Order: sequence, then structure tokens, then C-alpha cells
Amino acid sequence: MTLDAFPPLGELFVRRPFDGVGFSPLVANAYRVLLRDAHQALDDAHVPSDGRRVWILPGRIEVLGKHVDYAGGRSLLCTVERGIVLVARRRDDRVAVLRDARRRETVSIAFDAPARSALPWAVYPRTVLRRLIANFGSAVHGADIALASNLPPAAGVSSSSALTVGLTLAFSALSELAALPAWRTTITDRAALAGYIGALENGTDFGLLAGERGVGTLGGAQDQTAILCSEPERLEMFRWAPVTLERSVPWPSEYAFVIGVSGVVAAKTGAAKERYNRAARTAHRLVDSWNLHGGARAHTPARTLREAFEASSHGPVTQVPSVLIDAARAGADHEFTANHLIARLEQFFDETFVIVPHAADAMANGDVNQFGALVDRSQGGAERALENQVAETVHLARYARDLGAHAASAFGAGFGGSVWAMVPASDAERFASRWRDRYLRTHAAASHRALFFSTRPSAPAFEVVGDTMRADA
Repeated sequence: MTLDAFPPLGELFVRRPFDGVGFSPLVANAYRVLLRDAHQALDDAHVPSDGRRVWILPGRIEVLGKHVDYAGGRSLLCTVERGIVLVARRRDDRVAVLRDARRRETVSIAFDAPARSALPWAVYPRTVLRRLIANFGSAVHGADIALASNLPPAAGVSSSSALTVGLTLAFSALSELAALPAWRTTITDRAALAGYIGALENGTDFGLLAGERGVGTLGGAQDQTAILCSEPERLEMFRWAPVTLERSVPWPSEYAFVIGVSGVVAAKTGAAKERYNRAARTAHRLVDSWNLHGGARAHTPARTLREAFEASSHGPVTQVPSVLIDAARAGADHEFTANHLIARLEQFFDETFVIVPHAADAMANGDVNQFGALVDRSQGGAERALENQVAETVHLARYARDLGAHAASAFGAGFGGSVWAMVPASDAERFASRWRDRYLRTHAAASHRALFFSTRPSAPAFEVVGDTMRADA
């Protein structure tokens, strides 16, 4: 892939011919199979082939930046060479019919009737449609949509956010929402679009666009930003609230990521939602406590934990300010102890102001050893302070380092999910096999869900245009 293959963030939507993206033959063939399956699902439902539009939505790796996006921190991100293919055609009524070509499941949503589907993934199209209709009213049209995915579900690689991004792109394109004044004044570029879709998922307002009930998680916009705004063969450093690209560094061509999916489901719905939201509520408690106890004299209350750090520091943030620690102690109660709140302060400081920017420096300078040491520090902070690691992800990260990976870390929401390892590309297949064998000797119960695959930083979400739209010749 060439470094200038994709437009700057000022261009709202990415559109590319399938053969012009630069996928490797292996990756391109995998996507062609998904495209064939999605088109076939519409064919089987007798949906006309004219007027169909196609999007490819990749999953993502949170290289660094654990639980910081909703708190205004920093992350280092890229996409993976796996994703969701979505094929959509506008309908003339107010009904959306979604077909999962691989699972052979169908969700039908009538805009003007109560939702009825019990399928777990139906929450995502319902959430997208609720928000779009709340913000743009009768301009939103129904659609026939088919999807096919080779992303492992509930594995921390953002399969749910990839679906949400794809559905937002499809409904907004088929309904021409970007031409409306409310869209044009609020969603001005691709970073803003990522922020809007993040707000769509968590239910918050976005500028003039009022919030609607989201999926129930208190997340930020990290996943959506990575999916929409990444560049091939690069790692992107973003700051959050609002979404701001701070830096882009090249990924060294001689290395690959190997992803180890632990087999422990990392869902953000149902019972797992409360555990995920506790990590977010810890950050919100720290902000509230700072505003009440430490920042009472400030002219403007802090909205995020980063703003609290900046308001309580004199100049650049180089340590956890003592007044912020005092505010954390004052905010302790039976739910969040002082030790827990202070540990979270230290983890956020380390991740946002030290690890992420210094890791970007190390990557830009080709210093793989320093990069690996910083990643180890990040993983240690997650294990100590976030309470989101399980034995499987802790062991995967340690086994990867034992087997010679230059860096390895759990990523995503936690409470299961996946670990990435940085290894020489020439050794990726052998490493993946050894890593899997080592892991399953200890965690045999995970064998039916565990998955190991290699990837490079890949393309962002894009609409497929041109003669290869079906890509199934």
C-alpha cells in the first residue's frame, strides 16, 4: 500500500476501487469470499442487484491507550486485515432488513413499531437507526442490508463498532444525510464522524445532535476513529474528547502483528456491561471529585480526566499532581476506595502522558527494545489498576514475550478478548503456532474459541466503487 493511497481526514468519506486499495492477494481473496456471501444473501431474498452499495469495515488493534478515550487520553491505533463486508440497497419504505450471511440470521426493524428481535446483535442496528432518526427525522430511509464477517466476535478487535460504523455509513449514504444542514454544521470531517458514531454508541450528545439511548456502554470514540481514520502501514496517535490526530508513525515493514484471541468472550452487553462501565465510572468519579474538591476555584469545570490533569498542573503534565491525589481521596467511598482511585490516576497519567507519546517516538526512531519496554509498562498498569485483565490475557502476553515477541499487550475493553504480539514477519506463522501451543497447554478449555492470526496495519473503512463492486468474479 502506498502512503498517499487514502485521503486526509478532511475528506468525510473514503471511496476506493476494491483492486486499488493495496490488499495482499490473501487478504483480497478473503474479502472476495465475504463479498460473494453478502451478495448471495441479498440474491436469495430477491433483492434487486441494481443500486447496491458496498462497504468494507476493518477491525482494529488498540496498540496502546487502555481505557483512556472516554477520559480524554491518548491512544496508538491501527486496523487489521480482517473485517466486515456490508452490502446495502435503499428501500422505499420505513423498514430495515439486515441479513447475516454467515450466521444465516435476519433482523427486521420497522421504524414506526416496537423492536422485536431477540438476536443479541440486533441492538446495534436498532441503536444506529434510533439515533439517526432522532437527529435527522424522516430523511432516514429503510434498506436491505447483508453482511459477512471474518472478524472473531466479542474478541476485543471491535467487531461491534465495525458493524456500527458500517451501518451508519450505509444508512447515511442511502439517505443522503450528509447533505442536510444539521449534518453539515456538525459532522465536518472524518474525525468528527468518528466522534459522532462514538456518541451514537454511548448515547451522548454530539454538538447540535442530541443523544439517544446507546448500547449501554460508557465508551469513547477510539474504536470508531481507528476504523475510519487509520492509514495502511502506520500507527496513528490520537487524543480524545474531541477526536484529534496528533501524530502518524510508520510501522516497520520487517514486523507483523500476531493476534491471540484468548477464547474468553469480551462482550460489552449483558452481565459484562457493568464490569466494563465500572472502569469508565472510575474516571468519571475522579473528574467529579476534582471539580468538587480540587478544582472549585477553576473558571471552567473539567470535562475529562485529561482536563483535570491539565488544570491541576503548572505547565506540562510531568507527574500526578498532589492536589489531584487529594481530590481522589476526598472522592473515595464504599464503591471506589482511595487506593483504587489513586491507582487509576497513575495508570491514566502513565498511559496518556508517558507511554503513548514515548512509544510513538520509539517506533519513529526504530527503537524496538524501547517500544517493547513501554508496552510491558502499559500491560502492567492494566493488570494493577484497571481490574480488566483475566488470567488468559495476562498469560498470553507473558507467553508471547517468553517466546521472543518484541512487544505484547492485551487490548480492547478487557475482561477477556485478545493480545497482540510484535514479531518478525518472516517468523509470524511459526510464532503463532508456538504461541497457540503454549497457551492451550495451560488453558485447554479455551481451545474451541481461541484463534491466532497475523496481520499488518491495514486500510480504513471505505466504500467500494467501480466495476469490481461485487468482487466475486
